[in-house]
Amino acid sequence: MKKTAFFIMCVITAFQSVAQNNSHELKMISDSDNPQLQDILMFEGIDYYKIKFSGKDLKGKTYKITVKEIKDGITVSDSVFYDSSSTDIIEQFRKINDTVFEMRVLGRHTTDNKLKMSFFFPQYMFKKEFDALPTDEYSLRNLAQESGLPIEYGKKFYLLAYILPYETPYGKSWCDIGHDGKDVEQWGKKFGIKHYILFEMEFK
Repeated sequence: MKKTAFFIMCVITAFQSVAQNNSHELKMISDSDNPQLQDILMFEGIDYYKIKFSGKDLKGKTYKITVKEIKDGITVSDSVFYDSSSTDIIEQFRKINDTVFEMRVLGRHTTDNKLKMSFFFPQYMFKKEFDALPTDEYSLRNLAQESGLPIEYGKKFYLLAYILPYETPYGKSWCDIGHDGKDVEQWGKKFGIKHYILFEMEFK
Protein backbone atom coordinates (compact mmCIF):
# COMPACT_ATOMS: atom_id res chain seq x y z
CA MET A 1 0.00 0.00 0.00
CA LYS A 2 2.85 2.41 0.73
CA LYS A 3 4.19 2.10 -2.80
CA THR A 4 0.76 2.82 -4.31
CA ALA A 5 0.18 5.86 -2.05
CA PHE A 6 3.55 7.38 -2.94
CA PHE A 7 2.94 6.85 -6.65
CA ILE A 8 -0.50 8.45 -6.66
CA MET A 9 0.74 11.53 -4.79
CA CYS A 10 3.59 12.01 -7.27
CA VAL A 11 1.33 11.74 -10.31
CA ILE A 12 -1.15 14.32 -9.00
CA THR A 13 1.69 16.77 -8.27
CA ALA A 14 3.25 16.32 -11.69
CA PHE A 15 0.12 17.00 -13.67
CA GLN A 16 -0.65 20.19 -11.76
CA SER A 17 2.79 21.77 -12.09
CA VAL A 18 4.03 24.31 -14.66
CA ALA A 19 7.65 24.65 -15.67
CA GLN A 20 9.49 27.86 -14.81
CA ASN A 21 9.81 30.61 -17.43
CA ASN A 22 13.17 31.89 -18.60
CA SER A 23 14.12 35.23 -20.10
CA HIS A 24 13.06 34.05 -23.57
CA GLU A 25 9.57 33.04 -22.36
CA LEU A 26 9.94 29.39 -23.29
CA LYS A 27 7.36 27.54 -21.18
CA MET A 28 6.51 23.89 -20.66
CA ILE A 29 3.18 22.56 -19.39
CA SER A 30 2.25 18.93 -18.77
CA ASP A 31 -1.34 17.91 -18.17
CA SER A 32 -3.92 15.16 -18.53
CA ASP A 33 -6.97 15.42 -20.79
CA ASN A 34 -8.95 12.75 -18.99
CA PRO A 35 -8.58 11.78 -15.31
CA GLN A 36 -10.56 8.58 -15.89
CA LEU A 37 -8.17 7.55 -18.65
CA GLN A 38 -5.27 8.22 -16.29
CA ASP A 39 -6.83 5.85 -13.76
CA ILE A 40 -7.00 3.09 -16.38
CA LEU A 41 -3.43 3.69 -17.56
CA MET A 42 -2.15 3.62 -14.00
CA PHE A 43 -4.02 0.37 -13.33
CA GLU A 44 -2.40 -1.17 -16.42
CA GLY A 45 1.06 0.07 -15.41
CA ILE A 46 1.33 2.58 -18.26
CA ASP A 47 2.95 5.99 -17.79
CA TYR A 48 1.59 8.84 -19.92
CA TYR A 49 2.50 12.48 -20.38
CA LYS A 50 1.07 15.14 -22.65
CA ILE A 51 3.69 17.88 -22.90
CA LYS A 52 3.31 21.32 -24.47
CA PHE A 53 6.10 23.83 -25.08
CA SER A 54 5.27 27.40 -26.01
CA GLY A 55 7.35 30.44 -26.87
CA LYS A 56 7.34 33.23 -29.44
CA ASP A 57 10.78 32.12 -30.75
CA LEU A 58 9.87 28.43 -30.96
CA LYS A 59 8.72 28.62 -34.59
CA GLY A 60 11.46 27.54 -37.00
CA LYS A 61 13.45 25.65 -34.35
CA THR A 62 14.55 22.02 -34.65
CA TYR A 63 14.67 19.71 -31.63
CA LYS A 64 16.88 16.87 -30.52
CA ILE A 65 16.42 14.24 -27.81
CA THR A 66 19.35 12.25 -26.46
CA VAL A 67 19.23 9.31 -24.06
CA LYS A 68 21.61 7.98 -21.43
CA GLU A 69 21.39 4.66 -19.62
CA ILE A 70 22.83 4.67 -16.11
CA LYS A 71 23.52 1.52 -14.06
CA ASP A 72 24.91 1.55 -10.53
CA GLY A 73 25.89 5.19 -10.95
CA ILE A 74 27.80 4.62 -14.22
CA THR A 75 26.68 5.86 -17.65
CA VAL A 76 26.78 2.76 -19.87
CA SER A 77 25.36 4.34 -23.04
CA ASP A 78 24.83 7.82 -24.47
CA SER A 79 23.11 8.18 -27.85
CA VAL A 80 20.77 10.27 -29.98
CA PHE A 81 17.19 9.17 -29.46
CA TYR A 82 15.60 11.49 -32.01
CA ASP A 83 16.76 14.47 -34.08
CA SER A 84 14.18 16.36 -36.12
CA SER A 85 16.90 17.87 -38.32
CA SER A 86 17.89 14.41 -39.57
CA THR A 87 17.90 14.06 -43.35
CA ASP A 88 15.65 10.97 -43.27
CA ILE A 89 12.72 13.04 -41.97
CA ILE A 90 10.32 14.71 -44.41
CA GLU A 91 11.62 18.25 -44.78
CA GLN A 92 8.38 19.98 -43.75
CA PHE A 93 8.54 18.23 -40.34
CA ARG A 94 12.17 19.05 -39.52
CA LYS A 95 11.33 22.42 -38.00
CA ILE A 96 8.58 23.48 -35.63
CA ASN A 97 6.00 25.46 -37.61
CA ASP A 98 4.23 27.22 -34.73
CA THR A 99 4.87 28.98 -31.42
CA VAL A 100 3.46 25.88 -29.70
CA PHE A 101 4.93 22.38 -29.85
CA GLU A 102 3.08 19.39 -28.38
CA MET A 103 4.22 15.83 -27.81
CA ARG A 104 2.86 12.80 -25.97
CA VAL A 105 4.87 10.05 -24.34
CA LEU A 106 3.74 6.55 -23.33
CA GLY A 107 5.86 4.01 -21.47
CA ARG A 108 5.52 0.71 -19.69
CA HIS A 109 7.57 -2.12 -18.22
CA THR A 110 6.80 -5.33 -20.12
CA THR A 111 6.70 -8.91 -18.87
CA ASP A 112 9.92 -9.70 -20.76
CA ASN A 113 11.72 -6.94 -18.80
CA LYS A 114 11.78 -4.18 -21.38
CA LEU A 115 10.95 -0.50 -21.02
CA LYS A 116 8.76 0.08 -24.06
CA MET A 117 8.27 3.71 -25.06
CA SER A 118 6.34 5.60 -27.74
CA PHE A 119 6.89 9.28 -28.50
CA PHE A 120 4.09 10.97 -30.46
CA PHE A 121 5.33 14.08 -32.25
CA PRO A 122 3.25 16.18 -34.68
CA GLN A 123 2.52 14.02 -37.75
CA TYR A 124 4.56 10.98 -36.70
CA MET A 125 5.49 8.54 -33.93
CA PHE A 126 8.80 7.10 -32.73
CA LYS A 127 9.20 3.86 -30.71
CA LYS A 128 12.06 2.35 -28.76
CA GLU A 129 12.70 -0.38 -26.17
CA PHE A 130 15.32 -0.52 -23.44
CA ASP A 131 16.47 -3.47 -21.36
CA ALA A 132 15.17 -3.29 -17.79
CA LEU A 133 15.65 -5.04 -14.48
CA PRO A 134 13.04 -7.65 -13.44
CA THR A 135 10.81 -5.30 -11.43
CA ASP A 136 7.61 -3.39 -12.10
CA GLU A 137 8.69 -0.43 -9.94
CA TYR A 138 9.90 1.78 -12.80
CA SER A 139 8.25 5.19 -13.05
CA LEU A 140 8.47 7.70 -15.89
CA ARG A 141 9.16 11.13 -14.41
CA ASN A 142 8.83 14.54 -16.04
CA LEU A 143 12.11 16.12 -14.92
CA ALA A 144 11.62 19.39 -16.81
CA GLN A 145 8.55 19.95 -14.70
CA GLU A 146 9.57 18.52 -11.35
CA SER A 147 12.94 20.26 -11.20
CA GLY A 148 11.52 23.72 -12.02
CA LEU A 149 14.76 24.60 -13.81
CA PRO A 150 14.57 27.10 -16.71
CA ILE A 151 14.40 25.85 -20.29
CA GLU A 152 16.49 27.86 -22.75
CA TYR A 153 16.94 27.75 -26.50
CA GLY A 154 20.21 26.20 -27.63
CA LYS A 155 20.84 24.45 -24.30
CA LYS A 156 20.18 20.86 -23.28
CA PHE A 157 17.71 20.33 -20.46
CA TYR A 158 16.59 17.21 -18.62
CA LEU A 159 13.23 16.15 -20.04
CA LEU A 160 12.25 12.71 -18.71
CA ALA A 161 13.69 9.86 -16.66
CA TYR A 162 12.50 6.26 -16.38
CA ILE A 163 13.65 5.42 -12.88
CA LEU A 164 13.41 2.95 -10.05
CA PRO A 165 12.41 4.23 -6.59
CA TYR A 166 14.74 4.85 -3.69
CA GLU A 167 14.35 3.65 -0.11
CA THR A 168 12.93 5.93 2.58
CA PRO A 169 12.16 5.20 6.26
CA TYR A 170 8.49 4.83 5.22
CA GLY A 171 8.89 2.71 2.08
CA LYS A 172 9.89 3.32 -1.52
CA SER A 173 9.41 6.64 -3.30
CA TRP A 174 10.14 8.50 -6.54
CA CYS A 175 8.79 11.89 -5.45
CA ASP A 176 11.82 13.80 -4.25
CA ILE A 177 14.22 12.66 -6.97
CA GLY A 178 12.96 15.03 -9.65
CA HIS A 179 13.60 18.08 -7.46
CA ASP A 180 17.30 17.22 -7.49
CA GLY A 181 17.46 18.39 -11.11
CA LYS A 182 21.08 19.58 -11.14
CA ASP A 183 22.52 16.26 -10.00
CA VAL A 184 20.57 13.86 -12.21
CA GLU A 185 23.50 11.78 -13.43
CA GLN A 186 24.61 11.14 -9.83
CA TRP A 187 21.32 9.63 -8.68
CA GLY A 188 22.79 6.13 -8.72
CA LYS A 189 25.37 7.10 -6.15
CA LYS A 190 23.30 9.64 -4.24
CA PHE A 191 20.02 7.72 -3.94
CA GLY A 192 21.24 4.18 -4.58
CA ILE A 193 19.16 3.80 -7.76
CA LYS A 194 20.42 0.76 -9.64
CA HIS A 195 19.11 1.62 -13.10
CA TYR A 196 17.45 4.48 -14.96
CA ILE A 197 17.04 5.92 -18.44
CA LEU A 198 17.65 9.67 -18.77
CA PHE A 199 16.29 11.81 -21.64
CA GLU A 200 17.64 15.25 -22.50
CA MET A 201 16.16 17.67 -25.03
CA GLU A 202 17.35 20.74 -26.89
CA PHE A 203 15.64 23.31 -29.13
CA LYS A 204 17.98 24.95 -31.63
